[in-house]
Amino acid sequence: MSLQVEKLEKNMAKLTIEVPAEEVEKAMQAAYLKQRGRIQLPGFRKGKAPRKIIEQMYGKGVFLEDAVNSLIPTEYSKALGECELEIVSQPEIEVVEAEPGKALIFTAEVAVRPEVTLGEYKGLEVPKTEIVVTDEEVEEEIKKELEKNSRTVTVEDRAVAKDDIVTLDFEGFVDGVAFEGGKGTDYPLTIGSNAFIPGFEDQLIGANTGDHVEVNVTFPEEYQAADLAGKAAVFQCDIKKVEAKVVDELNDEFVQEVSECDTVADYKESVKKTLTENKEKAALQAKENAAVDKAVENAEMEIPDAMVATQARQMLDDFARRMQSQGLSMDQYFQFTGQNADQMLETMKPEALKTIKTRLVLEKIVEAENIVTSDEDIDAEVAKMAEAYKMEADKIKEILGGQLEQMKTDLAVQKAVTLVAEAAKEV
Repeated sequence: MSLQVEKLEKNMAKLTIEVPAEEVEKAMQAAYLKQRGRIQLPGFRKGKAPRKIIEQMYGKGVFLEDAVNSLIPTEYSKALGECELEIVSQPEIEVVEAEPGKALIFTAEVAVRPEVTLGEYKGLEVPKTEIVVTDEEVEEEIKKELEKNSRTVTVEDRAVAKDDIVTLDFEGFVDGVAFEGGKGTDYPLTIGSNAFIPGFEDQLIGANTGDHVEVNVTFPEEYQAADLAGKAAVFQCDIKKVEAKVVDELNDEFVQEVSECDTVADYKESVKKTLTENKEKAALQAKENAAVDKAVENAEMEIPDAMVATQARQMLDDFARRMQSQGLSMDQYFQFTGQNADQMLETMKPEALKTIKTRLVLEKIVEAENIVTSDEDIDAEVAKMAEAYKMEADKIKEILGGQLEQMKTDLAVQKAVTLVAEAAKEV
């Protein structure tokens, strides 16, 4: 393999890779051996036709495409090993020449890691965040805890009211015809949750257990199912059970049950302390973000579009993995949202660009400040992970393997964040 590197504008480069004819021939022979079991020619048993006979019948290039497709990834990988550039995007491949008996020539256009010129990153002015926890915030937090610990009781002596949980069977009809997805059995619906079509839940208020209720609604114009959008529908509903939430009274007994406090007064102080700590963390995060954003704004760099596209694709892949872990495929997500992959990638590009710039600037600060990650830093981080996962530290290191080097870089970057934030002035 021979390699030529041509630097292009905007931190792009073109790699021209030439694979000798004999390597192409080997790849074509490998393609023949792989495919011959599926080829049957008159006068030969299946899989026994000689390569020359197959090429006479189908052309000399019959195995060329497979050969090229197998060579390009391996030869491109070799080129990366020889190339001194730091490639930061997926390659855009173009085949220049591919013929039997000749060398394979292809190009790979790639983005190269941009150079960063730092501006001011110390002593930057950032907004000051006042940390105040009001009595109203404490009461609201306690109300949430009371709600979380509420219980339900069956209601038999009154009609459905707001915030009740109604168990019902229902079936929806448009123009007298039942539609797909419009039927439910023993469905628990909280009145006022707005989980159903606007107006649906309100029409159940006043009904009693055992009642049959006809609910008339109109699907929103922007409803995700296009065949139902804007259409009037009738739901036949049977109320099977009505339950109400019972929220406990805030007293010492409740406090002792949900916390380590003994009295309501102590509990309120504990809640205030927790809210204060949360606000302090949020304020520190806001200070770090504001300081780093300004440092990025003051720096100079030219980010190639291909680098942004690659980052956006990684973000979409990460999003897809999160959806899958929640039991939702991307096809289902696109169906629910009306988006497609290209649209999502486009919307992710601004965040991808910000992510790239931030990382490049922080890594440049690491270099400028000679920030290093010590073995003690790594051990401390591994110890945190070991405690979180209830595992031995050595086992964590074994699992991480080569990722320890990435952890080393990430910890150095976090030190750069801390340096910039601590040097910032709050105004």
